[in-house]
Amino acid sequence: MMRSFKKLTAAAAGSCLALSLILSPAAFAADSSEAASKTSSETELINEVMQYIESYNLTGADRDALIRAAIDGMVNSLDDPYSQYFSGEESKELQNQLALDYVGIGVQLVYTGNELYIEQVMPGSPAESAGLKRGDTILKINGVKISEIKSDPISGKAGTKVTLLIQRGGAVKTYTVKRSEINYPSVTGKIVGPKIAYISLNGFTQDSDEEFAAVLKNMRAAGMKSMVLDLRNNGGGYMDSAYNIASQFIDKGIMMYTADNTGELTPVTITDGSKMNVPVVILTNEYTASASEALTGALHDNHLATVVGTKSFGKARIQSLLDLSDGGLLKLTTERYLTPSKADFNHIGLSPDIEVKGEAAQIITALQLAGMKSIEAAGDNHILDVGGTAFAGNVGLVKQGGRIYASARVLSALVESDLTWDAKNKRVIVTTGSGKASSFTVASKEALSQNGETFIALGAFKKKFPALAWTYNQTQNRLTLSVK
Repeated sequence: MMRSFKKLTAAAAGSCLALSLILSPAAFAADSSEAASKTSSETELINEVMQYIESYNLTGADRDALIRAAIDGMVNSLDDPYSQYFSGEESKELQNQLALDYVGIGVQLVYTGNELYIEQVMPGSPAESAGLKRGDTILKINGVKISEIKSDPISGKAGTKVTLLIQRGGAVKTYTVKRSEINYPSVTGKIVGPKIAYISLNGFTQDSDEEFAAVLKNMRAAGMKSMVLDLRNNGGGYMDSAYNIASQFIDKGIMMYTADNTGELTPVTITDGSKMNVPVVILTNEYTASASEALTGALHDNHLATVVGTKSFGKARIQSLLDLSDGGLLKLTTERYLTPSKADFNHIGLSPDIEVKGEAAQIITALQLAGMKSIEAAGDNHILDVGGTAFAGNVGLVKQGGRIYASARVLSALVESDLTWDAKNKRVIVTTGSGKASSFTVASKEALSQNGETFIALGAFKKKFPALAWTYNQTQNRLTLSVK
């Protein structure tokens, strides 16, 4: 799947979903014979129009197409981007999406505008088996240059193959990868540095709560002392799973408020949960949506987590899945929800406690807050390792004019400072917590501005921030940055 052509991933479509339980049409039975009579009359009107069109329309008409158009017309008239009708075949695709099942090769891609490269390779995936590695640059797909590709050529049917021309270092090689059905894990976890549990929650499937509990058990067994919960790019899913995961943090309290078409607010309470008992940092970005926003709001408003990153998507609406007689589904918005502090953030988003832009800078800041005092970030312009552990992002390595540059965001995060870009004077300003500001200008070649990103020459940065240590391995093209 391609989330966008700025940030791509060969996974299931990431639409923003928060789903309640699947409901039965019986729940919507008529309340009276008068209502039933009115419904019958309206149905006859629809059938009457359909019969006239079928019988007399000059260009002919397909009955199935008319029915689909009528259904889509009703749903579209709601002016709700989240309500949608799915045919029987389409509903299977939706269920696969919710379960994070997809067909692909198991890679996450990044397109910079100039190049397409592999940021992550899923363990056990066809891509890993074929020998693809994170950091590989894709030059061609099925013989077509990246600059000439108009749609997603990596997706396809299971069992079919895709050919990739890969550049790795100075070598170019062709790889052929067979697509297969892949279940993208909804929860992954690992211990980083001083017993920090890094848990990535990629979506809320029907089993995510059980998967989260299992990963949490492993993290506790490994001596977890703090947690970074990564909800970036999490488009949502089943709200029941989000509730059960929230119950792993909240022993007693309000997870959120909901309201149906009556407008009455109802608290969704947790009465028999558990206490996490360790500091928690949540990572969010503009693709953090729906159920993941509900979890973020619940933990933040109950004073159980610090939120780092950028403002979330802003979807505070819940859909129900309604079974239809044709085997299809109607995804219908049936509730809105508010955070425990009664904030309705729909179309607004949740603001983080600490705003940090850039994947690498976000994870560095989160790990610092979680207790990583001595931190090392390494990689190049494609990949990132923090504390020896692989993460999405990169250190922004640039070599120009005999100087070595690194991402201004990464450098400012390492020294725990704020970053601003003075566009008028073309300079990067790094401001410490004490208020001391240091500037690096493009004119002096201490800074670069490329493709909307800024970079600082490491020699110039170290003069003003001597706590930074750095080394560059030319053979491996690997930059290592550290602060102690």
